[in-house]
Parts: sequence; structure tokens; C-alpha cells
Amino acid sequence: MTALLVSVIASATPLLLAALGALLVEKVAVLNLGVEGMMLVGAIAGFAVAHETGNLPLALAAAIGAGMVMALLFAVLTLTLRANQTATGLALTIFGRGFSALVGAGYVGIAAPTLPRIAIPGLSDLPFVGPILFGHDPLVYVALAMVGAVAWFLYRTHAGLILRAIGDQHDAAHVLGYKVIRIRYLTVLFGGAMAGLAGAYMSLSYTPLWTQDMIAGRGWVALALVTFAAWRPFWLMIGAWLFGGIMYLSLYMQALGVPVPTALLSALPYLGTILVLVLISRDRRRIRLHRPAMLGRPFSAGG
Repeated sequence: MTALLVSVIASATPLLLAALGALLVEKVAVLNLGVEGMMLVGAIAGFAVAHETGNLPLALAAAIGAGMVMALLFAVLTLTLRANQTATGLALTIFGRGFSALVGAGYVGIAAPTLPRIAIPGLSDLPFVGPILFGHDPLVYVALAMVGAVAWFLYRTHAGLILRAIGDQHDAAHVLGYKVIRIRYLTVLFGGAMAGLAGAYMSLSYTPLWTQDMIAGRGWVALALVTFAAWRPFWLMIGAWLFGGIMYLSLYMQALGVPVPTALLSALPYLGTILVLVLISRDRRRIRLHRPAMLGRPFSAGG
């Protein structure tokens, strides 16, 4: 049971990091479907810098920077040039997949430094509780801290109120004098930073190596989690643990040699995602209550 819970938390961490960024981006009414691509670029950037320099803080900074560059590209196209957000996000994922494969071609099968586990003397050795709470790498604790930070920002600060107001009625926010495009730019950049960090976790901790398409659909699951959680941070954490458990279960069943086709076991997390979204979509009242009203709609100061 201890090993299971530790593995579920590890599996959930990249989902939680990416989904928290996507949640804030959608709260400000921008729909970025390029999370998968940003995670891939962040993963290869972090891995390459870790391999070349051996400096893990620099590698994490590179992953964050790479995710932000991808997000900036998306923001320029959709917020300034007013390109279709759905099409641009899909193109960003396709670009990220190809670009990461190109850059990572020389790093396949090569080892790089991995994120260290934080061991607290006395606490880490406690039976059952110790490994679950005190034996993870720093990004696990960063992800958990960010849940509280994002919830506090959204619902306890004036800036969070402005962000939610822009998501619900950007024209009214503009009339009140708020810089809608500037705020959306900053929020999209934050989403890119979180996606890049999630990618770095994949290549430097969860599976500490580089392989093409190593994100394996987790960016899409992160987007689904935002809807699952009804745009609420603490429900997002619960959803990430749930889907992380499903992902770990599919790998565990493959390792046990369960007589089920491997392809079906690998598809379990994504089948679960589709099932949950279908069930959620039936509750239209819940979606209307929490969904940002302007989600996906372009804004122009000139009308």
C-alpha cells in the first residue's frame, strides 16, 4: 500500500503542475490546447541542460523558459493577431512534438542527473507515513504548494478577482480600466511555465531519460482535469491523484503480466478520461456555474 500511494503521488505530479497552469489560463478565458506540446519542449529542454551542465536548478529554469517561449508564441498568435485559439493550440502541440523529437534525437538512451529525494531525518523513516509524506523530490511539494497558492490567489486577492472578472466579462473589465490583453499575456506565460515544469518532472524524475513523445498524452489529461474539477484548484488535486492512480494501475497490471492486451492497458487512463468527461458533460448546470463565460472568445479593445 505504501509503494502504491507513493507511485500514485508521483504519477499525479506532472498532471497537477500542468493542470494548475491550464486552470488559471482558462479562468482568464483563454483556451490553450497546446499543453502537450509545451510539456514536451519543457521535458527536452530540462533534460538537455541537465545532461550538458549537470546543474539541476538551471535545467528546471530552462524547462520553465522553454514552456514560456511556447506560450508566448501562442499568446502572440491568439491575443495579438486574434488567431483561432483551438486551431492555434493544436498547432502548438504538433509543433512541440516535432521540435522536441528533433532536438532530442541525440539524447535518446543517454543518462542525465535526476532530481534528488528529500529525506527528513526521523520523519522519512516513520512506518507508512514517512515514505508517503517525506520521501519525494522537490517538485512534488512544489505542486502541492501551488494548489494552495492558486486557490488563495483566485479567491482571496484583488488580482484574482480581476482575473476571474476578465474570464466572465472581458468587455466590462476593459470599461473599468483593466488591461485585458496584458493580464491574459501574463496568465498564458504562467501556464507555459507550469507546463514546462511538468515536462521537466517527467524527464528528470518520473522517467529520468529522454524518449520521443514521453509525455504520452498527459497534456490532454491535464486539460480534461480542469473540466473535471470545474475550474476549482482543490478538486483539481483530487482529480490528478485519481487519474495518476489509473495511470499507475495500467503500468502495474502490465508488469504483473495480466492476460489483457498491452494496448488496452495503456489506453485505460485515456478511456477513463473520456468516460469522466462524458459523465460531467451531462451536468450542464454545474458547468455553467463554474465555467468562465468568455472562454475561447477573442477580445479587442476597439470592439
